[in-house]
Amino acid sequence: VDGVSFALRRGMTMGLVGESGCGKSVTALSILRLVPEPPARVSGRVTLHAADGPVDLTDLKRNGRAIRRIRGGEIAMIFQEPMTSLNPVHTIGDQIAESIMLHRGTTRAEAREQAVALLDTVGIDRPRDRAAGYAHQLSGGMRQRALIAVAISCDPALLIADEPTTALDVTIQAQILELLQLLQRERTMAIVMITHDLGVISAVCDHVAVMYLGKIAEYGTTGDVLEDPRHPYTRGLLRSIPVWQALGKRGGRRRIQPIPGVVPDPYEAPAGCPFRERCAEAWERCSELPPLFEPHPGHLARCWLEDPIDG
Repeated sequence: VDGVSFALRRGMTMGLVGESGCGKSVTALSILRLVPEPPARVSGRVTLHAADGPVDLTDLKRNGRAIRRIRGGEIAMIFQEPMTSLNPVHTIGDQIAESIMLHRGTTRAEAREQAVALLDTVGIDRPRDRAAGYAHQLSGGMRQRALIAVAISCDPALLIADEPTTALDVTIQAQILELLQLLQRERTMAIVMITHDLGVISAVCDHVAVMYLGKIAEYGTTGDVLEDPRHPYTRGLLRSIPVWQALGKRGGRRRIQPIPGVVPDPYEAPAGCPFRERCAEAWERCSELPPLFEPHPGHLARCWLEDPIDG
């Protein structure tokens, strides 16, 4: 991940989108200092405007008390694969209660009651029975709801959702997204939504950052990026969508146009624009790495075609 920069306000949802290997999850893990250091090194600033003032998370010890208070407290994360994220030998209620006791200092009995209430909040039926059960006894949708209950248990200011609808059927996906939007309105959380699904982005996000090989290729409001994409990679992603109507478009049938090739190995990245070897619009200037240009206010694209002088 190289030079990624963005800002979030309370109540705002920002999407991180791109193919597997583009750096979306590593970006999220870096915010919470969950990437092993070494070999990784987090540089720059990650500023959280907490209740008692701004704090730079990169100044905190990776395994120190200060960062552990923030993880699950001020910033929470819904990890991929709920079956592997939930502990199979502890009950669902205990896993939610653990977070509450750690960050709120409540008794075990109080935390257990709050866990039951949270399971009810996220729409799990018979919450008291489910709290006494284990992950393998829940369906995929209920496991995802249980993970959301863990994440919101301490009322975080920022919720990072890493592929929260992966491996769920379409109906359950819609329910999970609707639940996250409802919780956001009630709690005024900021949300970072990590996904490869532009339909999800169009449904829930205010802004979107399109990532490619560890860099932001395009950034702007969801409407600007999806309606007027300026980077060839973004246009390629849109042409690769099987159902055009998923983004609110109408029209006749069209042939899917996949992007040729794959995301290159970061250790063998091409010189210049990282997308140039897969780009049908590449030209000689692409042998140099482009900066982020601003085609219009708030809409950024890392492409020489947007250079107001040479584009």
